[in-house]
Amino acid sequence: MAEAHRVVVKVGSSSLTTASGGLDADRVDALVDVLAKHRSGGEREIVLVSSGAIAAGLAPLGLRRRPKDLARQQAAASVGQGLLVARYTASFARYGLRVGQILLTTDDTSRRAHHRNASRTLDKLLAMGALPIVNENDTVATDEIRFGDNDRLAALVAHLVRADLLVLLSDVDGLYDGDPAAEGTARIGEVHGPADIAHVKIGSAGRAGVGTGGMVTKVEAARIAAAAGIPVVLTSASHASDALAGRDTGTYFHATGRRSADRLLWLQHASAPRGALTLDDGAVRAVVEGRKSLLPAGIAAVEGEFIAGDPVELRDPAGRAVARGLVNFDAKELPRLLGRSTRELARELGPAYEREVIHRDDLVVLHP
Repeated sequence: MAEAHRVVVKVGSSSLTTASGGLDADRVDALVDVLAKHRSGGEREIVLVSSGAIAAGLAPLGLRRRPKDLARQQAAASVGQGLLVARYTASFARYGLRVGQILLTTDDTSRRAHHRNASRTLDKLLAMGALPIVNENDTVATDEIRFGDNDRLAALVAHLVRADLLVLLSDVDGLYDGDPAAEGTARIGEVHGPADIAHVKIGSAGRAGVGTGGMVTKVEAARIAAAAGIPVVLTSASHASDALAGRDTGTYFHATGRRSADRLLWLQHASAPRGALTLDDGAVRAVVEGRKSLLPAGIAAVEGEFIAGDPVELRDPAGRAVARGLVNFDAKELPRLLGRSTRELARELGPAYEREVIHRDDLVVLHP
């Protein structure tokens, strides 16, 4: 932990704001003090994934609590995001540090060109000595294209920037084997894999009521990052310095897998399918077991409205989702291609049709 060169730190709304909404300047400054100190004069790179835009916009708009409807959430985010970044900018300026704002939606990250742009921007900001501050673009994101919570976004950003460590800051100092407020429960110091916490009942609601996450989203984010080869520390914001210094704090999730292609992780965990393709049994075996590209001959049915480059879900004959991929054809083109060989299609329709519906490099298996 102490030797990690590139670190992604995620902080939630409840660690930055008051319960009634509005930024708590002292809390923001305390977090910035820790991050500035542990940059070690620029020898360590830090990316901050920060919630708080919607919560920061509540009080200025006269809202007593986080609204449930999307339109008012977006209005609060519009007001709050400016306040949030302005507060960070002023606070980091005390240390002569510049910050750069990165706002993402799932659409920005599941498409190849957009994904490369996000990666390049983050790398360039770090190379120029700036500290990127990442948040979901709540102002324009719809329910269909949301990450759902910034814990998951943080895990995906950690993979995107090839981080050595992900630190998830909460209002609880780690994962407990029961309700942290109940007598007799204990903090779980290390997790080597999902089996270690299979018996743990994990809560889904935060204390302050201004965020969208809870312990369940943090554990899921830790699982995503660990499976992608990135160790994770889950602790409270008050113990952030201990986590970055490598001291014993919170819950440490050991890496359980290897790093995979960046886009495939985004495709699996961040993309919203725009449609679905039902495959025959032979195509399911080829895609799932053989890890082969999907050809038109193996497709039985098409559902939804999508264009080339969109993510689509691949289903077996029983309707179970088995994979997800980026399709090479528009939905309206596919019906006349179904069940036919690429060679036959090339003869009849031209060489542009002698290609995969989904190439194996743009495909991720959900249920191996």
